[in-house]
Amino acid sequence: MPQLVPNLWFDTQAHDAAEFYVSVFKNSRIVHVAHYGDAGPREAGSVLSVDFELDGQPFIGINGGPEFTFDEAVSFKVPCADQAEVDYYWDALLAGGGEESQCGWLKDRFGLSWQVVPDALGELLGDPDPERASRAMRAMLGMRKLDVAALRAAADG
Repeated sequence: MPQLVPNLWFDTQAHDAAEFYVSVFKNSRIVHVAHYGDAGPREAGSVLSVDFELDGQPFIGINGGPEFTFDEAVSFKVPCADQAEVDYYWDALLAGGGEESQCGWLKDRFGLSWQVVPDALGELLGDPDPERASRAMRAMLGMRKLDVAALRAAADG
């Protein structure tokens, strides 16, 4: 199977977004920047697209115009080993004008949605004791940034 490559449509901010994401995720880089030529439809020399990698996962950002914008129907999950990683990615992705949502979701300053999720969440929500799982779920539903200690305490009753 070929590797899937998410293509992110921006108005004019593809290069700025790629630089931002590369600064947030370790082992990431901008691979290639293409520019519009004389054929348009944008001004010649302006950025058409940016190929970049986030920890080995390729992405393309395209400056396609204002016709399409991001919404929560598509998001990227950031699995986090512990609370320190949750805190890092939450703060980094919100930097510069992002917006908190609920249950570990946020929008970055470009409007792209992310789910910053501790690995412990799956363990807690999938607990064989349905009461523990239910308590963890109720706790999660009341949170913005997920708090591993608070989720565990809720599960424990």
